[in-house]
Amino acid sequence: MTARRYRRAADYLAAAMIYLRDNVLLDEPLRAEHLKPRLLGHWGTCPGITFAYRGLNKLVKDSGRRTLLVTGPGHGAPAVHANLWLEGTHEVFDPALGRDRAGLTELVRRFSWPGGFPSHLSPAVPGVVNEGGELGYALSTAFGAAADDPGLLVACIVGDGEAETGPTAASWHGGTFFDDPAHGQVLPILHLNGYKISSPTVYASMADEDLIAHFRALGWAPRVVDVESTADPDAELDAALAAADRRTMVLLRSPKGWGVPREDAGGRPLEGTFHAHQVPLEHDQVELVERWLRSYRPEELSPTGCRTGTCWTNCRRRTCVSAGYRRRTGVRCGGSCRCRTSRSSPWPPTSPPARRGPPARG
Repeated sequence: MTARRYRRAADYLAAAMIYLRDNVLLDEPLRAEHLKPRLLGHWGTCPGITFAYRGLNKLVKDSGRRTLLVTGPGHGAPAVHANLWLEGTHEVFDPALGRDRAGLTELVRRFSWPGGFPSHLSPAVPGVVNEGGELGYALSTAFGAAADDPGLLVACIVGDGEAETGPTAASWHGGTFFDDPAHGQVLPILHLNGYKISSPTVYASMADEDLIAHFRALGWAPRVVDVESTADPDAELDAALAAADRRTMVLLRSPKGWGVPREDAGGRPLEGTFHAHQVPLEHDQVELVERWLRSYRPEELSPTGCRTGTCWTNCRRRTCVSAGYRRRTGVRCGGSCRCRTSRSSPWPPTSPPARRGPPARG
């Protein structure tokens, strides 16, 4: 499966999680009742996260190195869930999320749904060690994880809005303390999609040469990957990641909401603007939502044939995903998981924990 086809699959799943509660493969024309009653999620960062995730999974597959991903823009949870499902990690921890039609339907239904997955990442998600709702602490978390485990490569996606926070600004200096090979390696990926919630970001507004000079002064060796300036952005990212050393960081430029229609039915611009940050199209634009979702050609997913290797994920010949969840989620040799252990209780929990009574008086 090509890199572009893999990303197309993941982007469709991410958009489907935000919008759909039924008709998840668009087997019939999309109707209002197929949409979730409350559309909750953040599309804008999802395609960029998947772009980086696909490249990192290829790095893991090629090198065999145990790798942990820290995702700073945790509001892009649909992208991470989509990739976890495609690579089979979700299925390892919860058989209900198998790579078949039933598992896909359950994945889409659970997102931003009562008793299901929250709209932001949390440590309840396989491989996630940070809370995705509070921006600014991803890079410091990545340095902490690398210091704790010298053999670990910790890739950290930092959003350009998050990069404007004080904690992230200070965390760039963490590389100063990681020259010793006894420590793990941190590989920052600064995702420059141009906008935070409602305004341009500082870093994305800077020219490449100014960004490179800025981060060189902080001790990093930046490599720019601009998806709009090359015919094969996946190959360019693969080359940057393959050549990464302890000082490498990636400056990743991609449009905000990459892949969404350029404008809505009323002519409001979407792709490449802050309007794509959260839910770019509302319930009253069902026809445009359908055209957008069908642009990913979901009919090629065909999970009913997944077990024979004929599905979109191409289970038997996966060339873009890592060789097993043990490397991707940072599981130690011997089976002790840094990020999450297997659950014996049903997922998701359906009832709150029992209340404890008052402490006994002595």
